Amino acid sequence: MITMVILLTPLSVLTYMYMNEIAGGLADQRISKVWELREPVHIPIANSPERAVQEFRGEFYTSQFIHQEAVDGGMILFTQKKGRENNSNLQMEYTRKNLFGWKWVWGGGYSITEGPDTKFALNYMSIPKLDKVSAPFPMLFGDIIDSTIKRVTVEIKETGKPDTFDTKLVEAGESQQIWYVFLPSSATLPYTIKAYDEKGKLLINKGIEETDGYGSLLIGE
Repeated sequence: MITMVILLTPLSVLTYMYMNEIAGGLADQRISKVWELREPVHIPIANSPERAVQEFRGEFYTSQFIHQEAVDGGMILFTQKKGRENNSNLQMEYTRKNLFGWKWVWGGGYSITEGPDTKFALNYMSIPKLDKVSAPFPMLFGDIIDSTIKRVTVEIKETGKPDTFDTKLVEAGESQQIWYVFLPSSATLPYTIKAYDEKGKLLINKGIEETDGYGSLLIGE
């Protein structure tokens, strides 16, 4: 009897893990509740982070992967659609590693078109913390348009003195730079985005009031 219990326990755990990760399983049901869907979404298990994104997004997914970074329990991937004049577009995808492979968890992106008389300096998007879903959020990310920007920070005010977080700047292809930062789960609005030139001069100082929005900033804001 003792031997049977010992053998059944790992099998029970494995069965639960599989039922959690299978397409339409418990993990997908939690995501569906966040989306307020009546029926659970079916997110497939894939053999790589890239494939997990492609299979979830569909067979006509044509965006190019331009950067990825390992995070606790998974991978953050950035993608972009090419060939769009006067258009800045960037997509973030988060995939999680499990015992059976890789599974898409969350994503978000923007497409911003400049007008003939407008020259944006920096684009951003804010991803909120997700209730009952394990993911490295909140986070902010975006792309840098103005090459004079050499440093970007995000400032939050939790208790008293503001906390400043340096964002990571990454060269992602020819003449393209993206930035991103993961904030503590306790971070609350507003967030303040600041951008500096190579001499440390403040170029942008703009408060962000939404946890799940996006936009563009100009020098002097």
